[in-house]
Amino acid sequence: MNGPRKLTLTALLAALTLLASGIARAHCDTMDGPVVGAARAALVSGDLTPVLAWLHPEHEAEVAAAFDEVRALRDESPAARELADRWFFETVVRLHRAGEGFGFNGLVPAGAPVAPAILAVDRGLESGSPDALVELVTEAVRQGLLDRYREAVREHAHSRESVEAGRRYVAAYVELTHYAERLHRLAAGESAGHGAPAPEHSHVGER
Repeated sequence: MNGPRKLTLTALLAALTLLASGIARAHCDTMDGPVVGAARAALVSGDLTPVLAWLHPEHEAEVAAAFDEVRALRDESPAARELADRWFFETVVRLHRAGEGFGFNGLVPAGAPVAPAILAVDRGLESGSPDALVELVTEAVRQGLLDRYREAVREHAHSRESVEAGRRYVAAYVELTHYAERLHRLAAGESAGHGAPAPEHSHVGER
């Protein structure tokens, strides 16, 4: 994997990790998200393959049964179709999130806010160009490193003035090294998985 792609993965996975309960993970819950999009396509085409790609193997049978049931109900009436489709979308999203180790609190309406990095991923895949995505995430990583580095340099300059000043430097140092360590591990492909934080080394005296 080349440098820009590593950095892209770094920032994206960092966003998914740090926004544990925020808009990043909510993307797959939205009515205009990729999981519901795959479910819509399956109902139109009759081909469940796009949906199964979002699921773990152990959930395939449940979704296949739901798919058959919904397909049979959709022709009864427009109201039945709307309810059946909604139930199918909820089933697919619920099981997709279960496969990632997350709970499901219902579908989010279309147009809900999406994390900038995830939005850039979707737009990049649609357009066929990664340029905007790479620019967004590399700038975020660059700024994050610079901010923490500058803070550590400022505190280091005063670190010998008192114990408290020394502790401020240690705190800034730990923040910088942990941030850099997380980014490097993710860039090297050492992430534990989607949305899972990488383990960190501890430093003596930081707690």
